[in-house]
Amino acid sequence: MNSSGRLPWGACLLLFAATALSFLDRQALSVLAPVITREFAMNSVAYSHVVFAFQLSYTIMFTAGGRVIDRLGTRLGMAMALGIWSLASAAHALVTGVPGLAGARFLLGFGEGGCFPGATKGATEWFPQDKRALAIGVANGGSALGAVAAPPIIALLANRFGWRSAFVATGLLGAGWLVAWLTIAPRSQAVSRRVDGPGWKLLAQDRRLPWILLARFLFDPVFYFYMFWIPQYLSVRHKLSVDAIGAYYWIPFLSLGISQVFSGKLSDVLVARGTPPVRSRLIWLGVAAAATPVSWFASQASSIGWAIALMATLTFVHGIWITNFLGLLGDLFPATVIGTVTGLTGTAGGIGGMLSTLAVGAIVDRFSYAPVFAVSGILYPLSFAVILAFCRDSEREAASG
Repeated sequence: MNSSGRLPWGACLLLFAATALSFLDRQALSVLAPVITREFAMNSVAYSHVVFAFQLSYTIMFTAGGRVIDRLGTRLGMAMALGIWSLASAAHALVTGVPGLAGARFLLGFGEGGCFPGATKGATEWFPQDKRALAIGVANGGSALGAVAAPPIIALLANRFGWRSAFVATGLLGAGWLVAWLTIAPRSQAVSRRVDGPGWKLLAQDRRLPWILLARFLFDPVFYFYMFWIPQYLSVRHKLSVDAIGAYYWIPFLSLGISQVFSGKLSDVLVARGTPPVRSRLIWLGVAAAATPVSWFASQASSIGWAIALMATLTFVHGIWITNFLGLLGDLFPATVIGTVTGLTGTAGGIGGMLSTLAVGAIVDRFSYAPVFAVSGILYPLSFAVILAFCRDSEREAASG
């Protein structure tokens, strides 16, 4: 918690804005994919390679960025990360082909890799345990707002001024955030002074970490699919134009934002009433996992209304899931290494996302989107089984000790 005893909600809201910008920036390509793929003559496999470029650097920098933020603190670490990815976003406006587009995406992922470790670290170190899940939900919940805002804003800019203007606009928004952040954000209290110090050694010896990494490896590919492939799916399956995609694609992410913020509050209520924090997070993780098979039905929907409603259901339960997953990390690991731990899990998820992205491109070109939606429906329950198994082992070890 902040050493002054005050809860810095203003800085937390700026973290909310940062995660919103991160999704606005990355979703710009997804919304514009039908236009850009036609202009650059890209098929699904070529598009998957461009998406892969972002995921590769994002995956690497999730761990490296988390460790840098533990080293520098949330204030300076987040400023550096957002400055890099805002420049990268603006650079998309200059590309003239697939190689340049892939390069801009790689640089974007390099900067964005530190975003969520930084947001989670800030919320963890600035807020006490009975308010932590709410703060984490708010800080990370901006991602949904960015994803909600991206389709209509990006489509409007592209139609009026050309698709390149959308990337210039996102870069300018990042510059504005940077000024506000350096003015308002408190200096971090939980800073790891040695990059190769005791934090790494303790984490390497922690038997829970490999299972946490496996869990995220399993569930992250679902959300990567929803982030990067749904506009293409809507264009191919339901024959939607860019304008129509902009009119519909924000709805699942509005659903995500609502659940991401308020599910943290529900978890905190259980903690305040005496439920152990880890058990509280597990309850809501289980609720979310039980509902995710709805994803398969989205691909079977004959109307666009039903397809969007079912996808919104999946994103709603993802919001419950990710908020409580990040809350669980804050309960299990100290604030001095939480950026590193969050980064490591993001890297594990990114590896899963990279592998799945290449698979999706091949599957879609050869078959259809239906097999991808079907697999998406079972990955959260598998991940929950992994989490439940290692948490129960930890409880048994604690009781026997």
